[in-house]
Amino acid sequence: MSDSPRSPSVPRDAATVMLVRDAQVSGSDTLEVCMVRRHIDSDFVGGAYVFPGGKVDVEDKATPAAELCTGRTDVEASEILGIGAGGLAFWVAGIRECFEEAGVLLAYRVDASDGRLVDASDPEVNARLASMRVALNAGEIDFLEACREEGLSLAVDRVHYFSHWITPELNPKRYDTRFFVAALPAGQVAVHDDYETVDTVWVRPSEALERASAGEFDLIFPTMKNLQAVGRFSTSTELLSAAAAVERVPTILPRVVADDRGFRILLPGDPGYEEAMSITAGDRGEARGAESLSRSELNEIIRSVGVDGRKKPEQDSP
Repeated sequence: MSDSPRSPSVPRDAATVMLVRDAQVSGSDTLEVCMVRRHIDSDFVGGAYVFPGGKVDVEDKATPAAELCTGRTDVEASEILGIGAGGLAFWVAGIRECFEEAGVLLAYRVDASDGRLVDASDPEVNARLASMRVALNAGEIDFLEACREEGLSLAVDRVHYFSHWITPELNPKRYDTRFFVAALPAGQVAVHDDYETVDTVWVRPSEALERASAGEFDLIFPTMKNLQAVGRFSTSTELLSAAAAVERVPTILPRVVADDRGFRILLPGDPGYEEAMSITAGDRGEARGAESLSRSELNEIIRSVGVDGRKKPEQDSP
């Protein structure tokens, strides 16, 4: 292994949508979140349960995309994200990925005036959405073109910014991901695509974390932390109202440091985080942190820690 410091790779813009709904548990509404399982052969976190999402494409940033959005301009979106321009593309990407991976389309009918999202309770509407998704995932049609032909506009005003995570600097594959929350539209059913995603579950955040701790549910660290965050809310209404009211979402850039179990993930505000920034930036010395790990080891770190950021004891070597 080379002794020269590894330069951080440039993170790719990405967007993820946490779809939520309320379920009846013991006579009371309880928040559930939709999760899809990535195909085991996926080049990123294969086999893990995640929220629908993916990279921001060039088309998501184009003018035609902005023209199909309802309820928020690029200027407004960029201000919410704290960037100069191009913010609306994250909403477009999140809505597109949610439809591709989970079959849920957050959109309005252009010719409707009731302000309701597309309702798939009507069998004909459901069939048209299903057909549109199949053609889209087969590469036979462009997402924006499909929405235009169906007379749909993207409901960006119903998708609320929730969190911002950037993959640790020395991870071989990095993402600059904006997490959003949105309610499941009436009549629509989340279904995996059987290609990139192979399973769909609706689960209470606390249950997902409990199952992950028991080794029954494969979750990565940012997913666990977002489940922990949305799990503070009792209902989807509470969560969405709180997300809509937030004026500033902090950026979370985890740092990887050495500890008694081999490594640990630190978050902003954790003891030692500021020192870890200089270590991972290339400082030499005994405690080089993540610099001493191979790329494959770095790629596994994010999957092998618990919600506390530490490597799970059961994964330690005997």
